[in-house]
Amino acid sequence: MTATMTTAADLSGRLDTVLPVLREQADAVDTAAAFPERSVAALRESGLMGLLVPTGYGGLGGDLRALVSVAGALAGECMSTAMIWAMHCQQVVALVQHGSPQLRERLLPRIAAGEVYVASVTSERGKGGHLFTAEAPLRRRGGRVLLERDAPIVTGGHHADGFLITMRDSESAGYNSVTLVYADRAELTVTPGDGSWNPMGMRGTHSGPVKLTGEVDESSIVGEPGAFRTVAVSGFVPVGHVAWAGCWIGGAQAALRSVLELVRSPAGRKQFDLDSELLRARLARARLDLDTMAALLAQVIRDIDQGGDPEDVPVQLRLNGLKVHTAERSLAVIDLLIEIVGLRFGYMRGTAMPLERLFRDLRSASLNYANDRLLQANGTLALLDRAVTLTY
Repeated sequence: MTATMTTAADLSGRLDTVLPVLREQADAVDTAAAFPERSVAALRESGLMGLLVPTGYGGLGGDLRALVSVAGALAGECMSTAMIWAMHCQQVVALVQHGSPQLRERLLPRIAAGEVYVASVTSERGKGGHLFTAEAPLRRRGGRVLLERDAPIVTGGHHADGFLITMRDSESAGYNSVTLVYADRAELTVTPGDGSWNPMGMRGTHSGPVKLTGEVDESSIVGEPGAFRTVAVSGFVPVGHVAWAGCWIGGAQAALRSVLELVRSPAGRKQFDLDSELLRARLARARLDLDTMAALLAQVIRDIDQGGDPEDVPVQLRLNGLKVHTAERSLAVIDLLIEIVGLRFGYMRGTAMPLERLFRDLRSASLNYANDRLLQANGTLALLDRAVTLTY
């Protein structure tokens, strides 16, 4: 990862222009299950779409701590917009680390300028969300690669300017020979797939089905043909888990902050007994969950920054565990805060504290690349680590 070239003050200034837009738009995009176009436009104008683009390409050259900082701030206003941005950043890392020189030269400056929002296409009708397999094959013709893809869930797919798409490397390749390909929207025909988008939470991500057909230059292949696993393990997956965790922790952190402001306000003191043992125990539990999530996130970032083997067993256990733990405990924090403030402030729609919306949003976290799948993997890894290696 490129060293941080942007400062906390610089990020704060950029966020100051963006956060009011997210705050104003969050309820509307949730109600309508609509893509947050104004919020993403503000992110484009702020330069934050290029946070992880190296400065040599016009980006901000941010690192993982900057990624987490921005993700958390965005999630505190609108979880859907935060996750759209976080997943865009995940795609950018793959392009920076594994894009061909031609692709990086023509694409990264456009991302840095806010011209290109990149969506991820890894789901596939028939095989579901399994990351390391693909069924639809690439076809090659005269230096071009042809794509035809039916994806049931693509975050912001109808609004993306570009797509990173996993494809089976060829018609004769096995399902686990997966190639990652970038395609500009202008190179594709993008049509709605079968189905709709009307979920319980994360409604603003507008992650509906899309069908993609088109062809691109072979230089648009990201990483070696058939070697998506290398791309995924070296950056795509770790950055994804860190970014998601940053969003989920940031949402829960903002919620606790709002609850503390309420119960300590003059009006709140008339309704909530700050000497209540039950209230204090619940606040302590929420704070402990946030601190343990933040501590695990910090350790995973250290693991990545140290540049060791990303498939080292303890490292992999922590990375998978980060996704599982933050998905579970961020939701638990919101659930607990709803218990604290009750029906009026916690359960009703349209209140100043969007706990009800956050609860629905965070209910999706365990399903977003399913916790069950990662727990099965970690169970296997735990059997291999007979020494039970821990890091302090």
